[in-house]
Amino acid sequence: MKQILNQLFNHQSLTKYEAAEVMTNIAAGKYNDSQIAAFISVYLMRSIELDEVIGFRNALLELAIPMDLSEFDPLDIVGTGGDGKNTFNISTCSCFAVAGAGYKVAKHGNYGATSVSGSSNVLEYFGAKFTTDINIVKRSLDEAGFAYLHAPFCNPAMKNVAPIRKNIGVRTFFNVLGPLISPVRPQYQSLGVYNLKMMRLYNYIYQNLDVQYSIIHSMDGYDEISLTDTCKIMTNQGESVYTPEQLGFKTLKQEELWGGNTIDEAAQIFMNVLENKATNAQRDAVIINTTFAIQTRRPEKTLEQCKSEATESLESEKAKKAFGKFVEIYK
Repeated sequence: MKQILNQLFNHQSLTKYEAAEVMTNIAAGKYNDSQIAAFISVYLMRSIELDEVIGFRNALLELAIPMDLSEFDPLDIVGTGGDGKNTFNISTCSCFAVAGAGYKVAKHGNYGATSVSGSSNVLEYFGAKFTTDINIVKRSLDEAGFAYLHAPFCNPAMKNVAPIRKNIGVRTFFNVLGPLISPVRPQYQSLGVYNLKMMRLYNYIYQNLDVQYSIIHSMDGYDEISLTDTCKIMTNQGESVYTPEQLGFKTLKQEELWGGNTIDEAAQIFMNVLENKATNAQRDAVIINTTFAIQTRRPEKTLEQCKSEATESLESEKAKKAFGKFVEIYK
């Protein structure tokens, strides 16, 4: 590690091979916390390079617990996190709305590193016990339309760095890697990113992965469609820019998406959305993110068709039913 750190401190980047080797060694517990923290800190001061991302990703996928869900052909809905906005669990709510609309979702997620409630936090709050048991995962997909893959369980390297990431408390390059290392290797993925540079990086990566994708970014720094500003969407078909009004919604205030100060508050907002008790702002944010997720899975459908399906899933409480069934299976 000393040699690697000196190389990085001298403003050199890693090759794919070197990046893969470092990540393999992290997974094997060959470095202490201080060394890993120093390594992570390099990428707080400079952007991660494409070859480094690919090397890290290749190592993590090689080490991941196999999870073949190809019979379900599921969609993954995920954000890089780390946008510092502490929103409520918009993408997780959207997962259940998509499942309620009849599409299979296998979400790869983690605890919040920079927010009160990441997807793992809120699901665990309601009693879900994370697992890599393929039989439970498949049953959940079959009966609830949704399955959850807790990143530290799926990959040893993520588990080893989790306490360090939490202590650092700011986004790290692991936020970048998270969406790319699902052991499911989904063929459909809706991804939220926190800046335009990251958006371009993922767009290039996805173009080389044979994945049907949508990359989402709100121009005021959200890693989802916040409806607080113009959003940009990149897909296999090209790029689009929308104002909230063009999507059929009014512009929201950032405080309307606040996720609370405690996990209890975040969990209450989550359930309010699924039970049709949420504010209009909270509901609209979930509907529009669900809309684009559905279109990622079914790109031949118009936005209006997808929006209608998203709205119906929430209003009919099919999303809530999917959530209830998931928790029942994962307990």
